[in-house]
Amino acid sequence: MRASILDREEYIEQAYFFRVYRERLQENIPSQEILHLIQEEILATTRLPMAIDFLRTEIMHSGRISDAMVRLPHYFAPFQTFVMQRAEDDESRFEQLVALKILENEAAYRARNPTRSGMFVYQFECIARNRLGYTDGLKAMALDPLYNDEWTRWIGALTDRLGGQELSELIYRASQHFYNRRKSRDAAHAEENTGDVARNTTTLFGDQEGRIAKANIGRDPLFFFAALQRQLDYPAVPRPQRADEIQKLPAYLEARLVKIEQRLKIVEMESKGGIDLKQFYKLPDDQSNP
Repeated sequence: MRASILDREEYIEQAYFFRVYRERLQENIPSQEILHLIQEEILATTRLPMAIDFLRTEIMHSGRISDAMVRLPHYFAPFQTFVMQRAEDDESRFEQLVALKILENEAAYRARNPTRSGMFVYQFECIARNRLGYTDGLKAMALDPLYNDEWTRWIGALTDRLGGQELSELIYRASQHFYNRRKSRDAAHAEENTGDVARNTTTLFGDQEGRIAKANIGRDPLFFFAALQRQLDYPAVPRPQRADEIQKLPAYLEARLVKIEQRLKIVEMESKGGIDLKQFYKLPDDQSNP
């Protein structure tokens, strides 16, 4: 059974919740304490405080937020739960901080009159870029309350069709642009094209999406996603933080680590027969430059 779409204020508070939860995890604050504090901050007229209370209770038993989200299908969309499940999977390399950023961006997009095509591209890119698994990911996407039955059937069929066709080609063939091109063929092929048009009347994507998709057939899918974000203001998918972008330790901690390293070297030298102080001597100027 498909859940209903929540009110806009619910998604605004969800975006705030996922952002603050992520930021405080980076400050090494325990999850239970974070949930307790955020519960007091969330707008009381929404249902999110009750959901957070259930999350906090569940995390005390299982240690996983996703276990609680599974039991709240009327509030958290299946894709939101799927993303958190993959982040909390013991064998997954998918970072929880990235997952929370994905959910923050998705909730923010839901709060600003999202389109089905925009949500589909965002969710699909999240799966592709982070290697979350197409089979389970597409199943979760198909049950999203934003999609109608036509979208659900189309998404459900993608698992088998992606092996033989590119995503950009599939989107192009399900777009208004493709339908318009087939409809405007010359009269010499009118009879043949009539049957083709009848088989391709599913126009889930608009004319502009179809034009961009056609231009990106045979190219890197990431170029396709980037073009949609530039041209149609589709939400951008957060990327894992690179090693050279990770925040360095504070200066005072680095200084203490240097001192500790120096002391360890001295202890190691003493254990090998004492410290040779000659290496620290400075030769007179007349001997250092013979």
